Amino acid sequence: MTTTKQTVTILRIRQLSKKLGMSRSWIYEKINPDSPRYDPSFPKPIKLGASAIGWIEHDIDQWVMSQLV
Repeated sequence: MTTTKQTVTILRIRQLSKKLGMSRSWIYEKINPDSPRYDPSFPKPIKLGASAIGWIEHDIDQWVMSQLV
């Protein structure tokens, strides 16, 4: 039996902003359904605590690749 250990990296807003080269406000507008810049295909954040959120890096990478097509 072979087991593979898969690492999941969670990006906080500062890391995500740096990775995408976009501002925090741009990211928040992408996830806000009331914003004219809302993008339903943009990965949803996950709740990390009472007031903390993060994004799964793999989901972000897939979204970026889908934007290149």
